[in-house]
Amino acid sequence: MTSKQPRKLRLTRRQMLLRTAAAAGSLAAPLVIRPAALGMNGTTAPSERITVGSIGVGMMGRGHFRIAAGYPDVQLLALADVDPWRRDHSTQVLQEVYGAQQPSGRFHGFKAYSDFRELLDRDDIDAVIIATGERWHPAIAVRAAKAGKDIYCEKPISLTIRQARTMAETVRRHNRVFQTGLQQRNSAEYLKAFEMVDAGRIGDVKLAYVSASGVSQYLNLPAEPIPDGLDWEMWLGPCPWHPYNYRYHHSGPPKNVVPWSCNRAFGAGGFTSGLVHNLDSAHAGLRKDGDGPVEITPAGINGEPSLTFRYADGTRIVCATRLEEGKHVVPEGWDVKTPIANFGVLFVGDRGWIHVERFGLLRCYPANLLDEEPPKLHSVEANHRDWLDCIRTRRRPRADVEIGACSTILSHLGCIALWTGRALAWDPVKEEFLNDREANSLRARASREPWNV
Repeated sequence: MTSKQPRKLRLTRRQMLLRTAAAAGSLAAPLVIRPAALGMNGTTAPSERITVGSIGVGMMGRGHFRIAAGYPDVQLLALADVDPWRRDHSTQVLQEVYGAQQPSGRFHGFKAYSDFRELLDRDDIDAVIIATGERWHPAIAVRAAKAGKDIYCEKPISLTIRQARTMAETVRRHNRVFQTGLQQRNSAEYLKAFEMVDAGRIGDVKLAYVSASGVSQYLNLPAEPIPDGLDWEMWLGPCPWHPYNYRYHHSGPPKNVVPWSCNRAFGAGGFTSGLVHNLDSAHAGLRKDGDGPVEITPAGINGEPSLTFRYADGTRIVCATRLEEGKHVVPEGWDVKTPIANFGVLFVGDRGWIHVERFGLLRCYPANLLDEEPPKLHSVEANHRDWLDCIRTRRRPRADVEIGACSTILSHLGCIALWTGRALAWDPVKEEFLNDREANSLRARASREPWNV
């Protein structure tokens, strides 16, 4: 397919091959077309595959890249990364995967770039996977949407609240299919938990617990030699200039998922890199998509034992790794020695609770509420498949850009409350803090040219 128009409106390669084969019927040597080329042996015809470019092949990006290479209805055509080792290694991996599917054992229809803009300029690429650090997500996603590409973007989708809103507005304006890497939205155990909460299995639910997490601070790490071939200026992109340091980026095989997030200049720490998953899942289960809190209160302020998001209807999301008697609402049947799962949510109703985590962990009280266990599987593939299916149907995926923006903004609100150290009143419609100039100034930040969005 193409971003400009559906391929079915044009003469497809499959149709051309079939017509050519028919025309060649009278030739002495018949034209032989392998079934795979026409999609007749369970594979997808080349003309019907979604062509994809991958931007950023660090730890998460390599995972997306390898998985996408195995989809029969996807053709990876290009990648972009500022690290030459990662460009070369990922290219080699793809050549091996695709080469194994060719009679010759070799594949050369792929190109790697240092500058993502060259990838976006290609008309033969339908969609992009953005797995850079969040400092780059807004600039790349906005340009991709304007270039007519559909988008899969890792979380958090932005460094700031205003960037998230700009991304959502741009994607809508250009009618793009955007999936956020909030894969719990498409995980079997979470879908089951959402279904049970929505069906009233634990009664009226006005409280959800997620684990606690920290935020980053600004760092000034010492300068180290820039590794050969690494485009450090491009790595920094929209962010203020900092000297290269190993802790931000390990040239070659990645050692960590989000190493840059230790510096507030590049990311907000665990709150946006990890906890955003659980905040998003809490929103899904509580049916708060498109909504936002009216108050965010750090631990120790106004009697709150843990960072708390409070909504207009009294619903609360509380960040607490463990519940303490006398401080938190401890539901009946909950063992206070049990931590809230790292990638999990505890939904508390007036007739019971549900504790859900990745990889099939789903516990309930009363225990007989769970009629069947979901598959013990946490799968990025399900999130990919939702996105790919929506590219074909032009529907909105489960973790659509508005969902990604809402949950990313929620995580930023938590960060700003922790950075300012006070309770904040928030208008979720206007997306501004009430009577707090300092907090409002943290909704946005300047970007280096030409990367402002």
